[in-house]
Amino acid sequence: MTSDFLIIKVLAEEKNMRKAAERLFLSQPALSLRLQSLEKEWNTKLFLRSQKGLTPTPEGEMVIEFAISMIDQKEELYEAIQSLTSKVHGTLKIACASIVGQNWLPKVLKDFVQTYPEAKISLLTGWSSEIVKSIYDGESHVGIVRGQTDWKGPKTHLFRDTLYLVDKEMTSVDDVLTSEKPFIQFKSDSNYYQEIQQWWQKHFSSNPRRQIIVDQIETCKQMALNGIGYAILPSITLTGHEDVNKIPLTNQEEEFELTRDTWLIGYDSALELPQVEAFVKIVKLHGEKFHE
Repeated sequence: MTSDFLIIKVLAEEKNMRKAAERLFLSQPALSLRLQSLEKEWNTKLFLRSQKGLTPTPEGEMVIEFAISMIDQKEELYEAIQSLTSKVHGTLKIACASIVGQNWLPKVLKDFVQTYPEAKISLLTGWSSEIVKSIYDGESHVGIVRGQTDWKGPKTHLFRDTLYLVDKEMTSVDDVLTSEKPFIQFKSDSNYYQEIQQWWQKHFSSNPRRQIIVDQIETCKQMALNGIGYAILPSITLTGHEDVNKIPLTNQEEEFELTRDTWLIGYDSALELPQVEAFVKIVKLHGEKFHE
């Protein structure tokens, strides 16, 4: 039977009886009866109903906060109990940089779920700065971040990929000076953006003639592949079968290529959980294979 705390949590998240009922695998009448019973038990109105949906009352907000706390405590207790057994159980909470989550992590997770079918996975993706915050706040067990990070706890280097100028026609970085095409950039955390800006300023005395900003790296990639403009992309996003020229970015003296590092971070307490230990082993193996 669906727990009362879960019902309150889902109603608060969905703010809609129909959507909440679908998510809880209940009929709307059944969910409505459960809510009425809960409000009678708490002796207060938890949600205000309107055509726009459900709005928590002040008392409801307090109950919602309590319900979420109880769910989290139950999960932590469950994981603690499961850690005493030999099998890998429990929920693995991962926070991962979006670019890694789209292009590299799926193969890792495939191996993990096949090896440990009894474990559950919770995955959060976002910018690296958001991943670090998720670990700080205790919302995730481990994080996979890109670039330099101020993380003071355990940190494992997974792999390093090269940054490329990608275009259908250009054969040299200096071709951007005469090209009428726009420079297509994707929104990213400030660390990555700063690296690109610094590289550009060291190589060229003026800004790109035209620019297009998109919200996703995949959109940026597809626009470059279709010849709309040129882009700077990390090798993790490229399979090697694309019909484009890939020109590695180098420092001003052309001595070495610009690269982007990927790291695994977490706290010792989380890294000791069996499901996290198992995941870290598989992640490290895939990291070693990245350049093979």
